[in-house]
Amino acid sequence: MKIYNTLTKTKEEFIPREPGVVAMYVCGPTTYNFIHLGNARPIVFFDTVRRYFEYRGFEVNYVQNFTDIDDKIIKRAWEEGVSPLELGQKYIIEYFKDADSLGVKRATVHPKVTEHIPEIIKMVSGLIEKGYAYEVDGDVYFAVDSFPNYGKLSGRDLDELKAGARVEIDERKRNPLDFALWKKAKPGEPSWDSPWGPGRPGWHIECSAMSLKYLGENFDIHGGGADLVFPHHENEVAQSEAYTGKPFARYWMHNGFITVNQEKMSKSLGNFFLVREILEKFPGRVVRFFLLSTHYRSPLDFDDKKLLEAKTALERIDNFAKALKDYLPLDDSAKTEVKETVERLINEFNEAMDDDFNTAQALAALFELVRYGNTLMAKGELTLKDKKQLQDTLEIFSHVFGIKFGEEKSSTNNDITPFVELLIEVRTQLKKEKKYALADFIRDGLKKLGIILEDTPTGVRWKRG
Repeated sequence: MKIYNTLTKTKEEFIPREPGVVAMYVCGPTTYNFIHLGNARPIVFFDTVRRYFEYRGFEVNYVQNFTDIDDKIIKRAWEEGVSPLELGQKYIIEYFKDADSLGVKRATVHPKVTEHIPEIIKMVSGLIEKGYAYEVDGDVYFAVDSFPNYGKLSGRDLDELKAGARVEIDERKRNPLDFALWKKAKPGEPSWDSPWGPGRPGWHIECSAMSLKYLGENFDIHGGGADLVFPHHENEVAQSEAYTGKPFARYWMHNGFITVNQEKMSKSLGNFFLVREILEKFPGRVVRFFLLSTHYRSPLDFDDKKLLEAKTALERIDNFAKALKDYLPLDDSAKTEVKETVERLINEFNEAMDDDFNTAQALAALFELVRYGNTLMAKGELTLKDKKQLQDTLEIFSHVFGIKFGEEKSSTNNDITPFVELLIEVRTQLKKEKKYALADFIRDGLKKLGIILEDTPTGVRWKRG
């Protein structure tokens, strides 16, 4: 098995710290809103990595955190008139609803920052004692100059980073690149007592403290989105290795960005999609299938058309699974070559996943299984033994991909999608022809039926009102 390691910029053979056991840490969401599609990609992908390790016989200790105290959480809590801790808990509950819809298994541990303040304070104190951090008026900063290998994960040069740093950054810092380990409490903010006065953790120290607590030093895999390589993961490496004196994570894995019409998804461009909104139009299993249809390190371009294509492809597999279940097999005395074909496809599936978890290539083995099985059923050439082999193989793919094949058709909520999309196309054409009254009639009529249309720079989006 080979994994592309961001740290070395090469594919490396995976050798676990402990034979037969995989220790994984994946950065979870900051709980101030529903998760968006960019959050969903690493959540689904690393769940699939975990499932594949389990299928190959590994015991997986999988840790995914919740950042439940943060500037964004505090700001949102003020806006909603609740405490930051209440807001964080609210969106943790909402996270699990979306994760369940996407077929994501619970992690071995889901640690929260607010429940690990003692461990964080201990680590910050240790960094100060070792000369890697310093305190200024109740704030504590990590001194990047004290860590000679700073930049080794992202490949960034420290001198170039210094030259590009903004001059208006806090002048109390020894170096503008120094980052906060502990933040002094501001009036009205949640805070915890510490040797430096009331305050709360900086973002980066949280993941280091929690991963070291639950996985120990030099654990196997640290994962997250490509946007976290710098500064978050770079800072994790620096503070963790400074604290322990040993290598931190052994393999660093990062998934690529989600794009919309070839542009990075962002709120400022108006192409920002919450998973909850997408789930109003498509079942979670379709979204999961779509997210796994491209190699994890490649950019993944999103639009409704691609989700419809994923839905069609998944229906094809579902139809095969249902037909196979209902098929009345031949007597076992009949001879076919199912065993050899199935073994070849399982090997191709394993080879694809062993090659840096190439889910796109692994899906090709699944589709060949569907084609092969459909052909045999059409010819009436399946024996009872053959049928079971095909079903067992389909179950392997189902477990690893995290999608139960052969489920009943989508609920009525999802069946209306083609009709709404058709009306949107008609409305778009009417607007081009400057028939605005009719276009508005369609929009207003859909609104009365509980369907809200939103005109955005990237096209029309719809949701249930």
